[in-house]
Amino acid sequence: MDGRTRLGVGFGFCVGAGVAVQSRINGALGARLQDGIAAAAVSFAVGLVLLGVAFGFSARLRDGLGRVRRGLAEGVLRPWQLLGGLCGALFVACQGLTVTAVGVTAFTVAAVAGQLVSSLVVDRLGLAPSGSAPVTVFRSGGAALAVGAVLLAGMDRSGGSAGVLALPESMRNAPSVLLIVLPALAGIGLAWQQAVNGRVGAVGGPFSATLVNFAIGLAALLVIETLVLVTIGGPAEFPTAPWLYLGGLIGVAFIALAAVTVRWISVLLFGLTSVAGQLTTALVLDLLIPTSVGLSPLSVLGCLLTLVAVVVAARRGDQVDEATGPRR
Repeated sequence: MDGRTRLGVGFGFCVGAGVAVQSRINGALGARLQDGIAAAAVSFAVGLVLLGVAFGFSARLRDGLGRVRRGLAEGVLRPWQLLGGLCGALFVACQGLTVTAVGVTAFTVAAVAGQLVSSLVVDRLGLAPSGSAPVTVFRSGGAALAVGAVLLAGMDRSGGSAGVLALPESMRNAPSVLLIVLPALAGIGLAWQQAVNGRVGAVGGPFSATLVNFAIGLAALLVIETLVLVTIGGPAEFPTAPWLYLGGLIGVAFIALAAVTVRWISVLLFGLTSVAGQLTTALVLDLLIPTSVGLSPLSVLGCLLTLVAVVVAARRGDQVDEATGPRR
């Protein structure tokens, strides 16, 4: 791998670590509020406020947003490429709704399985700035290994029953297997989100892509939460622990970093490295902040297998053929 690809792999790992931490925070907030959608809206609102402050103080960031507007006017960007935040909203909502019900590892298993499968399609269609990438033996083999690894890591783990408080009453008696469908669908959308955010980032910079992502996502969540408030009412009170509101800050960091990274490496390779970051961070969190689920040998083995999958998928590196363009 060349230097840019190695840097992209490192960034992908950091993004995955942020996702794992954010999932645990938003899951806890959803359980405290007894409303996973409200937890997601809070996370997006915090992130959007932080971005608004940054754009207000930085002319360079505002120039990037201007380039996005010009890109739309000139046809460099399509309007649908600004909708990555919808998938981000679904993912964060699923964090708030299901993490404490099925567990962080089970959530990761479902989301990653959906993400890796859709990454192959996204790369093949060339939706990301890195261009089209064929489905090779190494790439599909790496994806299969990673899916097997996260399944192995989640084989003997489950979430606490208290987590169902984040779910609507109609879903609180649903079997865990049905709850896993939600993060799987969210994972399928993540690859598309990363690809289109990368397109926006290539025009206006990573923070412009992040601002658009948070604005679109928050708008969607507010519409859904309005329906929730009308039908079943809102949270009785908001918790006072500051760490429960850090999900939005973490989201700003890893969305911006992801928008940069997918310009350097394929969506599939980014997905594999972020999976490694998610699993490794989950293991560290289980060691430093033990939960009732505990840490199992299968979780450690699954993490190691995922790291092998990253090496397999990256084996041919990013090569550029002058006649045909990027290939992997």
